[in-house]
Amino acid sequence: MTTGQKAKESRRRKDQALPGPFMRAIVQEAYGSADVLHEAQVPVPPIADNDVLVKIHSAGLDRGTWHVTTGLPYALRLAYGFKAPRNPVPGVDLAGTVEAVGSKVTRFAAGDEVFGSGTGTFAEYAAAREDRLAPKPANISFEQAAVVPVSGCTALIAVRAGGIDPGRQSSRGVKVLVTGASGGVGSYAVQLAKAAGAEVTGVASAAKTDMVRALGADHVIDYTTQDFADGSAHYDVIIDIAGNPSVSRLRRALTPAGTAVITGGEEGGTWTGSMDRQLRAVALSPFIRQRLTMIVGTQKSDDLECLAGLLESGAMRPAIDRTYPLAQVPDAMRYFDAGQARGKLAVTI
Repeated sequence: MTTGQKAKESRRRKDQALPGPFMRAIVQEAYGSADVLHEAQVPVPPIADNDVLVKIHSAGLDRGTWHVTTGLPYALRLAYGFKAPRNPVPGVDLAGTVEAVGSKVTRFAAGDEVFGSGTGTFAEYAAAREDRLAPKPANISFEQAAVVPVSGCTALIAVRAGGIDPGRQSSRGVKVLVTGASGGVGSYAVQLAKAAGAEVTGVASAAKTDMVRALGADHVIDYTTQDFADGSAHYDVIIDIAGNPSVSRLRRALTPAGTAVITGGEEGGTWTGSMDRQLRAVALSPFIRQRLTMIVGTQKSDDLECLAGLLESGAMRPAIDRTYPLAQVPDAMRYFDAGQARGKLAVTI
């Protein structure tokens, strides 16, 4: 073991007293609108052997957190709790400083700056698994880093499912359509496809088309006046994130052997959300030339490190619309729910 490694191990193994028994956090005791969220004092979370306790500098608001707050679709409650979330503190995205590490953690030590996903990140401290964190890029702020993990990883998985590798300029000539291009996942999908050399068309409302162009999209469709499936253009890959277009519309916009990757959709039934549409697409795919698939977003250290490299090189940048202090998380949720956000919303602790 080198001198530097010994010093890091000594720093990691030293007595890591927790910051105190209680901390500020946003909590909810029931499912519902933003009105169920309020600030309270809660215990600092314990950490398991493979966990890291992170002092939160900033957190991000994502669609999944909105789902957990509202308890919709109802099928979600099978995993999170029937009457209220088992963990009363919402939030997944985080960026901050390592406060303490579990006995089996080897990649991080107290004082390290990290970003990734944790449990209950709308708080002063949150526990996170070691394999869901990565070192924070030095050239971006905590607020910028905090809005990357959930949406950025979902976008990365989606473009890869479409055969696009953002790490290489291997998609020149490939035409990619991104629905919901002004949202959290969409804003990253546009940039990731461009980083691979693809020709990207983004779909957004008229008020947000300028933002999508600024992200690097070659073409922008205003969905209030244009239909991406009107036959005027066909795409090799469609990353379908928003709007809930029917499977038949997606197919009309694809090339004969194109790929549609479905992740999300704002609407759908109250029981299963947009999952019915995704399952119908996957069931149809084996019987046609076009490929229809779906993805579920996850956060892993390897993907976070890939995104960190793109952030460091400038190939990708977070688009933050607004930043809210912790006490104003309910306001952030209302703004998000109204569909007004251009890109991401950050919460500062």
